[in-house]
Amino acid sequence: MAKIRLGTRKSPLARWQAEWVCGQLQQLGHEVEMVWITTQGDVATQPLGTIGGQGLFTKEIQRALLDKQIDLAVHSLKDLPTQAIEGLKLAAIPPREVVGDCLIAPAGTTLETLPANAKIGTGSLRRAAQLRAWRKDLEILDIRGNVETRIKKHDDGQYDAIVLAQAGLHRLGYLERVAQKLPLEKVLPAVGQGALGLEIRADDQATFDALQGLNHADSHASVVAERSLLNHLRGGCLAPVAAWGRVENGQLRLQARVLALDGSKMVSIDKVSSSDQAAELGIEAAEELIAQGAQTLIEAARQK
Repeated sequence: MAKIRLGTRKSPLARWQAEWVCGQLQQLGHEVEMVWITTQGDVATQPLGTIGGQGLFTKEIQRALLDKQIDLAVHSLKDLPTQAIEGLKLAAIPPREVVGDCLIAPAGTTLETLPANAKIGTGSLRRAAQLRAWRKDLEILDIRGNVETRIKKHDDGQYDAIVLAQAGLHRLGYLERVAQKLPLEKVLPAVGQGALGLEIRADDQATFDALQGLNHADSHASVVAERSLLNHLRGGCLAPVAAWGRVENGQLRLQARVLALDGSKMVSIDKVSSSDQAAELGIEAAEELIAQGAQTLIEAARQK
């Protein structure tokens, strides 16, 4: 087939992800050209919640796909809105990285041993809400920038600790900076965290076929369930919604929770289904969360 034009952001993590996909495709015998794209999320400096959040890191890349400037977009799946874009589709999900979050702090520090009123940096309402549910005395502050920038802000003393995804730290070689891997029973990940989404034009059969060698069935089913849940909740990428899907003993298991921003309230669900019912599992889980009051918590977060 013709050369595949791969479009992605320029941040170090996005570049790593794109180059990994490029290498995998080249091993399968495909010729790949990299196309670097700047998104609104890359240039904005305000907290994500104040500038819309939805699609900040993906809209320009998706527009390039639709305009046939590129053939393949590589996304961090947690940044990709769940609402379908006409003319585009997710073609493949490679094997998922670890899904959890990590505390960057002085060696030997844990979230339990941080002093009262410690300043914690995170750009995620999901993380902030779960951290407040865990320890109400912490001061949760917004932080922006790529992984390196956030770590430097911590090292410069702006924060006592920061929270980042383990997947990104692993990919960029920063695992030695991790003071604690936060337990998943306390801090569930974002929808799609640790997973890459390979997006193409819906009518591009040649690129779709080329990508099937990169698709990982269990990872695909897991994130489909998570994204189906978030879409049915109409939560958006920045809502205090956490979810973790994975295949265990041949069954697809989905845990999810929705929180008040201050951590004072939480509704949760833990369901299993077959992997071929991933989208249905997400919808059923969302309906049960809605019955518990999830919509009220999401709307309150939007208003703030």
